[in-house]
Parts: sequence; structure tokens; C-alpha cells
Amino acid sequence: MTSTNHQVRLAARPSGLPKPSDWKLTEEAMPTPGPGELVAAVSHISVDPAMRGWMNAGASYIDPVEIGAVMRAAAVGRVLASEHPGFEAGDAVYGTFGVQEYALSDGRGVMKIDPSLAPAPAYLGTLGLSGLTAYFGLLDVGRLKEGDTVVVSGAGGAVGNVAGQIAKIKGARVIGIAGGAAKCSWLVDELGFDAAIDYKGQDVRAALRETAPDGVDVFFDNVGGEILDAVLTRLARGARIVICGAVSQYNATGGVRGPQNYLSLLVARASMTGMVIFDYASRYGEASKDIAAWLTDGQLVSREDVLDGGVQRFPDALLKLFAGENTGKLVLRVGSD
Repeated sequence: MTSTNHQVRLAARPSGLPKPSDWKLTEEAMPTPGPGELVAAVSHISVDPAMRGWMNAGASYIDPVEIGAVMRAAAVGRVLASEHPGFEAGDAVYGTFGVQEYALSDGRGVMKIDPSLAPAPAYLGTLGLSGLTAYFGLLDVGRLKEGDTVVVSGAGGAVGNVAGQIAKIKGARVIGIAGGAAKCSWLVDELGFDAAIDYKGQDVRAALRETAPDGVDVFFDNVGGEILDAVLTRLARGARIVICGAVSQYNATGGVRGPQNYLSLLVARASMTGMVIFDYASRYGEASKDIAAWLTDGQLVSREDVLDGGVQRFPDALLKLFAGENTGKLVLRVGSD
């Protein structure tokens, strides 16, 4: 433990991929809690595609990160000091602590976690918002039914791999779209997907004709762009498309590419619905109970891609995410917990 708190702050709003000049590494004295507050020592920080949208000005489902502010991020750690009645020093916790080593909090949005049930990084992935997004996106928005053919884009990432596994648990046939032979092998050989399509080495439309000859009932989309257009050509009657994200578009400088094949929705009497996980906050408990049970009995596999290097490596970690170099949930290790 040191008396200095290192932080990564947003220095400028990026155009395209974030550059080193868009960030500022700062340090200040470690905070001290006042009445009703706690200080958490951060051990692991979540690295998410949504962060790129938070860096932009303008209206969205959440306020943008302000210039000069600590970059917003979910994180886990332990309470270092507390003047809050609900937390004691030593408690393992989750919260939106930001990209920094120590976070001062009034307790709002902070939850206790149990590292004896799963490693702390899992609470940023499968047992965190990634897993919850997969659960509600697939089951509520996608209205999954046993026997459905499900396609998941970004299937090697934090949300996609869990969505595909939940679909298998619920009796669906699952096809993952991911980048690279290694990720595709992982999806099929370790996670139990029925098929995987390597968008870097295969013609996605042709591969979908082979793997989903009767059409796609549910498409869980994390990518957008060309992948979305390809799947739109293979919809079954009454298909449901879940718009969870569009990572292929987040760093576009020439405008966002919309779906060219959207008339397939009319032909297939299909629906396309966007989802934001925060809308399901009142139901996190029910989903967490199911996900934890599946992990415990081995039906669900949790994989975290953990990077070392502390907060100063965050800018590089974010670029690694957009380059598709991670498998599973990308997490940055800050402390030793």
C-alpha cells in the first residue's frame, strides 16, 4: 500500500481509435473517507467496448465522461477504510470505481462479493454486467425458445461467449461468429457451441447457409456492420435480433454504417431490439442466482483474459480490446488481491 493514488483521466475526446494524447496519467494523495464513505483499494478493472461510447460527447443512455475526469470503469477490490455503516475494512466489493488505484465512494452502487465462490475478476465478467447482459439480452429481449437456432457475433468476447453458453443450456443450437481459428476452436471444443464461423478467414454469408440452413431464430449482435448485414440475409420467420453492441462501428470516423439489408425484417416478420443492461437492475438478483448455479455445476465456463501492468496500461488494454486480441472477458489487474 502506498499513499499515492494513480489515475487515468480523459484528456480529449477521441476521433477514431483513442490515442495516447487522449489520456492523462495523474496522481494525488490517497483519499480518506468521511462520514458515510468508504475507500476501496482496486484490484481489477473491467475493460469494455462501451467505454468508447462513454468518451464521446452527446446524448446516450449514460452521461459521457467529462474531460479531466477519471475514466469510468467497473472494478473490484477490497475496502481499505470505511466510515460507512454497510461496509467494513476488508470487505471484497464491486463498484464503478474508475481507472484508479483507490476509489472514494458513498456506497451507492457498491456491492459485496464473495471471492471464495469465484475469483474476483469473474465478478467483472460472467458474474458481472457481462453475464447479466447475456442473460437478459438472450432470454428477455431475444425470447429464446428450446430448439431455436441462435447466432452470436463477437462470440469470443465477454458477453458473446456467455450468451452462447446460456443458449446451449436452454436447448438451442448455437453458432458463434469470432475472429481467428483459435477463438473458433475454443467456442466449439471448450464451450460446446455447435459451430463457429471465422469472419477473418471465411465468407460469413456462405458459412451461415451451411450452418443455419433453416434460418436464424435469434441473433445476438455485438458487432454490427457487415456481420449484421450478413445475418439479416438468413433470418427465419419471426426471428428476433438483439442489438447489444456494435463494436465494429465505435471507432468509425466516416459515420456509422447502418443495416443495408433491413428489409429482411419485413420479409421474415422479424424484430430488431436494442438493449441496455441497466434497465434490468431490479432483476439482477434472479439472473445472478441462475448464472452462479450454472457455474457451480459446470454447465457454464467463465474465462477472464487478465492483463498485468497497473492503471498506466489501461490505454493499451482498450486498444487490445478493439483489435480483438482478447478471448473472454478482458480485465486489467491493478492490485495483488
